[in-house]
Amino acid sequence: MIENNCSVTGQSLRIAIPCRKQYHQNMRFLLYNIRYATGHGLGYHLPLPFSGFFRHTATTLNQIVEFIESVKPDVIALIEVDAGSYRSHRCCQADIIAKKLQQFHIVETKYGNNSLASKVPVLNKQSNALLTSKEITAHQFHYFAEGVKRLVIEVELAELRIFIVHLSLKYRHRQLQLEHLHRLMKDTRKPIIVAGDFNTFGGSRELELFKAATGLLDANPMHYPSYPSRAPHRQLDFILHSPQIEPVDFHIPDIQLSDHSPVVCDFHLKTNLPKENRDS
Repeated sequence: MIENNCSVTGQSLRIAIPCRKQYHQNMRFLLYNIRYATGHGLGYHLPLPFSGFFRHTATTLNQIVEFIESVKPDVIALIEVDAGSYRSHRCCQADIIAKKLQQFHIVETKYGNNSLASKVPVLNKQSNALLTSKEITAHQFHYFAEGVKRLVIEVELAELRIFIVHLSLKYRHRQLQLEHLHRLMKDTRKPIIVAGDFNTFGGSRELELFKAATGLLDANPMHYPSYPSRAPHRQLDFILHSPQIEPVDFHIPDIQLSDHSPVVCDFHLKTNLPKENRDS
């Protein structure tokens, strides 16, 4: 049995899990809902509620890039990325970050092509993204049938497959979206990571049926919170993984550049995977 060694300093915490010899190939995974780099806190709501949503984002985005550079992640799942509205001076934030880090990236709007949001300025640039230093062998965009935020980003790397989601604010829609996600995953033979903002306002128990059906595990087994960043008390941001992938370090940095805290997990991939789990 693996013993977790936890240390908490302010809002920052780390779970260190001893490494076993049968694992190899470290991979650092960063999940971060950056709120379009519009900031957070009381100033976000001045002079009017949610005024910050409409402000230019360059200053905060530069700070986010500096933080990401300090983490040195191999894979980055970004939730709430501006893909080129006036807020980001018509530039895609994922492009900016990827160029700075010299990484590959995939970015797409969160809303279906036929949705009302896809026709509204600013909203039609609200996206999710995946960035990685590893070669992307394939990718697909899927869309849930329910909810406003419908995008599922599926990315295949040499050793695993990753799904990035931002689930609905409504409980019923979230459950239907999880059923859909299960169907997308069920024929995948490679190890899987599913990451994103799950909006689990009912707590992590909302995911129990999904985890039981898929066999996925939570990289944050102690359910440490990441939202809101100024005083976290909810676990909304999840990194779920196949048993073939071993988390060896989990960290929620004390970074308050968004309303969500970033989530960092170091993984090892087992060397003794069956061949069918390594091949697509």
